[in-house]
Amino acid sequence: MLFSSAGGFAQSNACDRECLNGYVDQYLDAMVKHDPKLVPLTKNVKYTENGQRLDPGDGLWRSMAAKGAYRLFVTDASTGEVAFLGTIYEEGRKAGDKVGDVIALRLKVVNRQIPEVETLIARNERFAQNFEKIGTPNHLFQETVPPAERMSRADLIRTADMYFTGMQQNDGKGVYPFTDDCNRIENGSQSTNVPPADGKPAPDPKTASNYSSAWGCKTQFESGLLHFVSRIRDRRYVAVDPERGMVFSFIFFDHEAGSTRTFQTPDGRTVTAGPNQPWTWELAELFKIEKGKIHQIEAIMDHSPYGMLSGWSNWEDGMSSRARDIK
Repeated sequence: MLFSSAGGFAQSNACDRECLNGYVDQYLDAMVKHDPKLVPLTKNVKYTENGQRLDPGDGLWRSMAAKGAYRLFVTDASTGEVAFLGTIYEEGRKAGDKVGDVIALRLKVVNRQIPEVETLIARNERFAQNFEKIGTPNHLFQETVPPAERMSRADLIRTADMYFTGMQQNDGKGVYPFTDDCNRIENGSQSTNVPPADGKPAPDPKTASNYSSAWGCKTQFESGLLHFVSRIRDRRYVAVDPERGMVFSFIFFDHEAGSTRTFQTPDGRTVTAGPNQPWTWELAELFKIEKGKIHQIEAIMDHSPYGMLSGWSNWEDGMSSRARDIK
C-alpha cells in the first residue's frame, strides 16, 4: 500500500523544470560562497545533512569549495520538489586543495522559497572520481517517455518499491520488474553486467556463495544471494517525474548480522554471507522506469550508525518498510 504525507504544493505559484533545476544551482552556488542569504530559504527552513538537523551555514556550508561536473536531476514540478545527484568539492587539508565528494540533494520550493533542504554526502574521493569519469549521466535519464506510455505517479513509485521489496525478501521468488539490459551504478561504479577479469566466465548463480557484479539486475535478485540485506526501511519517494519516467528515493539498508547471515538459497543450499556486525547504509537511489520495468539505476550510499533515522520521519515510519510518497 502506498502512503502519502500530508501537505502539498502551491499550484498557484508553480515552478517548472527549468525553474526548479535553477534553484539547485543557486543553492550550490550559495554554499560555495558560504552564504545562506544568497538563496531564498524560509525563516524556519528545515535543513539536514546525513540525517542530522543543522542550521543553514553550518556543516557543508562552511567547507564547500566548488561544484563538480556530474549532474543528474529528478524534477517533480507537480509537487515543487527537485532532487539532484552529483559531485562537489570541499576544502582539503592544505590551503587551495579540493577534495571530491558525491552528494544527493533535495529541495522543496513553495512560493519561490525553500522551506526544506535534505542532503546526503558521501565523503569519498574515489566515489567522486568514479562519477567524474562517467562525465554525464546515461542518456536514458534525459529521454522523454511518449505521452501514451507514461505511467502514473503511483505506478512509478509502486514499480520502484518492488525493487526494495524484492531485495529485502530476496528469496528468488519475487516479481522483479527489470528490463533485460537493466544496469545499476553505485557510488559511480557499475555493479551489474561487469565483464569478468581475464575473460573468465561469470560465476554460476547455482554454485556461487556471493552475488556477482557480472550478473544482470534480474539474475542478482533471482540468485537469492542478496538475502543478507535484512531490512530496507524509511522508503521515502521524494521526487517523481512521469515525463521522464524517473523516481528518486531516500532509504536505509540494515544488515542485522548474527544469525541472519546464514540463509537458504532458492535451490536449497545453505550460505553464510554479509557483514559480521550490524551495519546500516544511508542511500539515495533513483530509477529510470519504462513500460513498467526498471531500466537504469543510480545510487550513492554512506555508512551511518546502525538503525539511524533520516531526520524526516518519526520512529514508526523510520523503521517501516512501507512506501511513502512525500508530497
